This record gives sequence, C-alpha cells and structure tokens, in this order.
Amino acid sequence: MTVERQFFEKGISLQTYMEQMTEKKEESEKIYQTFQLPKAVHYYEAFRPKSQNVLVITEDWCGDAMMNNAILRHLGEVYDLDMRIAYRDADTTLIDRHLTNGGRSIPIYLLLDDEGEVLGKWGPRAQMIQRDVTKIMSNLPDKEAPNFEEKRSEAIQHLTTQYKENRDYWLAVHDELVMWLTKG
Repeated sequence: MTVERQFFEKGISLQTYMEQMTEKKEESEKIYQTFQLPKAVHYYEAFRPKSQNVLVITEDWCGDAMMNNAILRHLGEVYDLDMRIAYRDADTTLIDRHLTNGGRSIPIYLLLDDEGEVLGKWGPRAQMIQRDVTKIMSNLPDKEAPNFEEKRSEAIQHLTTQYKENRDYWLAVHDELVMWLTKG
C-alpha cells in the first residue's frame, strides 16, 4: 500500500474538515456558499475525472486552502469525488513527498487511483493567482528592512481579501481544477 493510500484511508472527508475548521472557517464557508459552478451540469458530465479519489494536504490557517478547498468541494459534489484530508503539520511524511519548489506549500491535491498511485498533483494555487502573489511579494522591502514585517503582513492581508472576494480568482481555481481532474 502506498503512503498516499495510507493517508487517504485514515483521512476525514473534505466536508467534515470544513465543518471542524478552527481558523478561517467562516471565510471558507462564505466562499463555498457564494461560489456557483459556472457551467451547466451537462458540461461536467462530459468531462469525467480519471479517478474519484482526491487526497487533500491542507491546514485550516492557510489562505489558499480557505479558497481552494471551498471550490474543490463543489467539484467533488458534481463529480461525486471521495475527498479526504491529510493535515500537513500533523505528519510531514506526506507533504515531504510532494514539495513545491522545495517547500511545504499547501494545499496540495493528489488524484489517486484505487491502489493509491498518484495520477496527478495540483496546488497550491492557480497560475493566474501565483503571478499576482509573485508580483506582490517581489515588491516587499528587503527582509532586513525595519518595515519588512509590516509590509509583508499588509501583502498577506491584501491577498487574503482577494481570496475571499475575487470571483476571477475563484474561476481560475475552478478552471484549473476541472482540467486537472479530467486530464490527470
């Protein structure tokens, strides 16, 4: 049995995870309630996922997870996906197998076959959003600057607001997740 399958089997559902969140719960729930799938049901029926098993590596303090998990939950409902949670910080064995540019970025979504082999990986954010994040963070002062932490905090707050309200961000996540799920 693969490490991924072991984490999948002991994971809780995405819905249960969202109900049990202790941080960013209200914001994630608002995104979930507000976001509407932009396509008619027959669109999703025409593009079926390569597998029904999605392992989500996440933590509820994460802004990207706050947004992405709410949107994934909608896709899980339309595609009848079995989506299970692995908490990144509880056991780093899994995330260390799926680093992003050498870092433990989250959320990471793994599409698994029935044996637990990874068919595809997505995360931590849509390309359009990554471009915005890179631009915003590249404008921060040097880490040694006295106002670095203040400016970094302002940048994170700005991004968090965008994650909570920017429907273009939501659609970018949706579109990339649909492509990922259906192309593997």
